[in-house]
Amino acid sequence: AYGSSRNAGGNRGIYKTVDGGKTWTNVLKISQYTGCYQIHMDPRFSNILYAVAHQRMRNLYTGVYGGPESGIYKSIDYGMTWEKLKGGLPSEDVGRIGMDISPVNPDYLYAIIEATSKDKGTYKSTDRGASWTKESSYNATAPFYYHELFCDPVELGRVYSCDTFLEVTIDGGKTWKHLGENKKHVDNHALWIDPNDNKHLLAGCDGGVYESFDQGQNWDFKSNIPIAEIYKVTTDNSEPFYNVYIGTQDNNSLGGPSRTISSAGILNQDWLYTNSGDGFQTQVDWMDPNIIYSQWQFGGLVRFDKKSGENLYIQPQDFADSAYRFDWDAGFLLSSHDNKRLYFGGNKLLRSDDQGSTWKEISPDLTRGVPKEMQNLMNQSWSIDQLVRKGSMAQIVSIAESPIDENVLFVGSGDGLIHYTTNGGANWFKSSTPGLPEFARISQIIASNFDTKVAYAACNNYFGGDYKPYLYKTTDGGNSWFSLNSNLPELGSTYSIAEDHVDKNLLFVGTFWGVSFSNDGGKEWIKLSNGIPPAMVMNLKIQKRENDLVVSTFGRGVYILDDYTPLRYLSTETLKKDAEIFPVKDALMFVQSNPFGFGGVGFQGASFYSAPNPELGAVFTYYLKDEFKTLKEKRREKEKEEQKKGEDVKYPSYQELKAEQEETEAYLLFTVTDEDGNVIRKIKTDGKKGVNRIVWDFRYTPFTPISLEPFVESYPGMEPDKGYMVVPGKYFVSLSKFEEGKFTELVAPKEFLCKSLNNTTIPAEDKPALDAFNKKVAELTRAISGADAFRKDLVDKISYLKKAAIDAAKVPEETYQKIVQIELDLKEFNRELNGDPLRARYEGASPTSVKGRVDLITGALWNTTAAPTNTFIKSYDAAASKFDAILLSLKSIEENIKQVEDSLENYGAPYTPGRFPDWKKN
Repeated sequence: AYGSSRNAGGNRGIYKTVDGGKTWTNVLKISQYTGCYQIHMDPRFSNILYAVAHQRMRNLYTGVYGGPESGIYKSIDYGMTWEKLKGGLPSEDVGRIGMDISPVNPDYLYAIIEATSKDKGTYKSTDRGASWTKESSYNATAPFYYHELFCDPVELGRVYSCDTFLEVTIDGGKTWKHLGENKKHVDNHALWIDPNDNKHLLAGCDGGVYESFDQGQNWDFKSNIPIAEIYKVTTDNSEPFYNVYIGTQDNNSLGGPSRTISSAGILNQDWLYTNSGDGFQTQVDWMDPNIIYSQWQFGGLVRFDKKSGENLYIQPQDFADSAYRFDWDAGFLLSSHDNKRLYFGGNKLLRSDDQGSTWKEISPDLTRGVPKEMQNLMNQSWSIDQLVRKGSMAQIVSIAESPIDENVLFVGSGDGLIHYTTNGGANWFKSSTPGLPEFARISQIIASNFDTKVAYAACNNYFGGDYKPYLYKTTDGGNSWFSLNSNLPELGSTYSIAEDHVDKNLLFVGTFWGVSFSNDGGKEWIKLSNGIPPAMVMNLKIQKRENDLVVSTFGRGVYILDDYTPLRYLSTETLKKDAEIFPVKDALMFVQSNPFGFGGVGFQGASFYSAPNPELGAVFTYYLKDEFKTLKEKRREKEKEEQKKGEDVKYPSYQELKAEQEETEAYLLFTVTDEDGNVIRKIKTDGKKGVNRIVWDFRYTPFTPISLEPFVESYPGMEPDKGYMVVPGKYFVSLSKFEEGKFTELVAPKEFLCKSLNNTTIPAEDKPALDAFNKKVAELTRAISGADAFRKDLVDKISYLKKAAIDAAKVPEETYQKIVQIELDLKEFNRELNGDPLRARYEGASPTSVKGRVDLITGALWNTTAAPTNTFIKSYDAAASKFDAILLSLKSIEENIKQVEDSLENYGAPYTPGRFPDWKKN
């Protein structure tokens, strides 16, 4: 296998492995300034390879996008030696190149080459790269961003180019035209062409994945792939569930619910667009959640009215003979002291006190500025006529305001500077940040919730090819900063930081590889990896009311760590305990809606995307010091230690092996009780060490017969049996373990509250009366469903009894006749309990059965929080009044069966299920 590398440093080139990827050898070594972007293998001859190299280097002020090392390289000996192709190709100021081999005729190669104006364009070779001809001057609109070619597998002259719009040529590159983007997102980066049907295409672009079956005339969007690239995230304070607002790469700014009441989860249509373009920082008015500020790239800023859907453009304008410079991701902040005050970062810090209507400068230029000359790169100076550009990242990218003192502000730039003020911007001071690379990006600054002198900064030198973390803290108001990198991974750029609003030592950091936390002020960092992929975490936001950590990733969407408060209690003292249940968050009670007619997404198909809601119920977060180990596991650990020491391993005794075989399973048991100590629910779970979570769904244990078979959803919306919901109020949960045949309490009862969501129009006013009625229904349900299950058990016996009566020679005929009568009695009992379907056949409907009346209540009332209707009350009374007599008849049938079983035993009939075998010694 072969791989191309374009990383910064001296490890660029083409790498080869011959051992399945265990070891790699660089077989095309190029200078540290040139990276390899593509590698192609001739489909006929595996020894023939083509590689595309691109000379490139940039810093904050100058970018070189080509050079003499850029080009197409060829190997005919499996990559051991390489030749740079020249015949007809540009040779000096060459930039980004894209190429492909035609599957129709691999002698044909196509390349799209960035070069100086006269040499740039589309090139073709018909002799495996020995000679090339320029077919046209077509180049992608932004070669650094696109420049990928894809040859059609059927038509020799048809080639596609990834560009802002998909481009296609049918004459080998001489002319190009738009393929067609009808209702499809632009900015294309990948294309797949079905080798068996060249009208079938898959396109990958900034909007996701699209599929066409008519060669691009129409496109189907794949909306079920969670791959959003998100820059910034924030939340509002909406009730009962807050909303999450995000800014995405080329997919606008938008907001959606953190959770819903729907069993379908959070759907794509639950999200609302607030602004177009590349989305960045959104801020929501904390007094009025209908006022939302959204921005797009380079400082585009609007005030969005959620009620009307209107956008008002409020970007600050410079009225002097100059212009504000705004970063691609400009710093923006809504004051926590005044909901009408905004801070916006250009090269200067700007402030508005009237929601963006007017702006004023409150700082001088807080960046290094833009140099007049281009800087030397690759050990040389460059001409403006070469593939080089002068730009700048000298803009403000992060702003922090002290939540304690509105006059304390911190500002970070994209070119490595931190400034601070203690008087609202009248005077500014530059910070000292030892160890921070000169042009590092001050990605985010936050001011402490506890001390005006304390602030944190997440910085990175990613654009400089440096992937180290740069996390800083100040304790002197910003004058000097010191590193908090501690044990963070060496390869893990730091982008964001958050501080808990209750525990000043609880910190979170977003890095290139995920989220880590520290509960000792940054001395030690622990990675959070359960449920979140190792993705680039660009931003963190704490929703203070819910104590949720909301995380934006660049490529995998949004993740929420619900109620992270247990992390506040992970002290040394807690970790020494055998177990602990952390304080339980108030649990909101409601019944999930089914907007698709059935639970979940109904019949919307596998391509219909939904993000799961948090599991409904009271969440118990607990800690277990050690996992449960069986006797065998303990013995094996001991034996392994003995083997390591070179000691003899003792063969287990019979008693030890017998004890291992007969050992009962160890487990944890959570017990939920009400205020009076009545047990509501017991929940069994495995003893997994560490911090874990388990959810109680507010319900009693199901009152239907026990089943050992796992529940299987055979159709959408099918649910397992469940008990009724408790009423809102105070409850307790304790934790015990069952080990070595006995229960031991690990954690005494902890109090928590269950609260109604209050989202119903006609709620049950008398909650105790509802609870009392449900208790009566539950007991009747237990008895009726138990009686029905017992009937089925008796029915199952009949066939065995019949056969035994016939097979046993001595059994009298009247015994068989009695079995037949019992069978008829069971059928009559079934009609009394479950109804008579035969009557419906002749009368159009049959009277509601006793069991049917109770099932009506449990199936309807237990799926709401409403009070019982009069129909439900009458149904219960009708069922209860008849059930006593029906139950007596079942008891009589059981006694008759016992008499038959006694008869069979007396006459020496073979065993039948449920009959105790008698034996008398002769």
